Amino acid sequence: MNGAGCGILVGMLRPALAAIAIASSACSTAEQDDTPPPFGGTDAVSTGDTGLGGDDDDDDDANSTGMTPGEDGPDPDDDDDDDDDDDSDDSDDSNDEGTTGSPPTAEPWVPAPGTTWHWQLTGDVDTSLDVDVYDIDLFDVEASLIGELQDAGRVVICYFSAGSYEEWRPDADQFPDMALGSELDGWPGERWLDHRDPTVREIMAARLDLAVEKGCDAVEPDNVDGYANNNGVGLTGDDQLDYNGWLATEAHARDLSIGLKNDLDQLAELADQFDWALNEECMQFSECQTLVTHFIEQDKAVFHVEYVDVIEDGPALHGDVCGSANGWMFSTLVKEWDLGAWGMPCWD
Repeated sequence: MNGAGCGILVGMLRPALAAIAIASSACSTAEQDDTPPPFGGTDAVSTGDTGLGGDDDDDDDANSTGMTPGEDGPDPDDDDDDDDDDDSDDSDDSNDEGTTGSPPTAEPWVPAPGTTWHWQLTGDVDTSLDVDVYDIDLFDVEASLIGELQDAGRVVICYFSAGSYEEWRPDADQFPDMALGSELDGWPGERWLDHRDPTVREIMAARLDLAVEKGCDAVEPDNVDGYANNNGVGLTGDDQLDYNGWLATEAHARDLSIGLKNDLDQLAELADQFDWALNEECMQFSECQTLVTHFIEQDKAVFHVEYVDVIEDGPALHGDVCGSANGWMFSTLVKEWDLGAWGMPCWD
């Protein structure tokens, strides 16, 4: 075919080819519209679909898990920003830990009502008893014995007199003469102390330090009701409240649990500061109910003793007191006055 004929033929075909192209484009568009979106919805559209606003897609893809091989990944700068945010979170966590400062001090031991115990202040300590707690003399026992009891699962209370001078103690020569009061009735070599005296308090603080050094779990300060006795140094009820509160604060500052011994007339003011109570002869004097109110009902133990003059009288007293004591959930022992190894517990 000559050139003119070809030109005429091409001219005739051009409209048909244009129509075919238009139809092909329409079919392609219909196929795209029928295709479901990627998993995760429109947020997961890849950055390869340039018809949907590239900047928005970059932000969405940074959060998408639906990327396919060959697609452009999230903007590196966006990742850096996210990493910075992560680092910032780490820094915040570190700061949160740092604001606590030193680890908090341990909570004091607060025994529950009915806790079993052995109280022995004289003679060789009987370590064979199956009880929760041992109450023994701070000065007379070695740290090794305290450790032995603790290794056997016992809590150890260490006894010392906080309100009286005892002439046989190793620190007796440190007490100023002006702080010594009247003799304790029936206890030779022992005198009431003026616990308002700064030196007396320094000595007692040192005794608490000794309790920590020896590994005691708790302390039993004795003779903390001098105001109610003929003390010879003019102690008042307010003086006693101040001193007993000071003892509790000092003990807790050393992570020592502390019990309030006797001083029944001040239980209402003092009970919240102490972790347990120790009482002698509240049944003898019909004074037990206040201990129930201020300790037992607050879920704190009352370690309680009723005394006999001779061991032979123990079974009869045991029979008289244990029913009521167990009803109150007291931890009651029948003991001799010298507080040796012998005793009759009410929980057996």
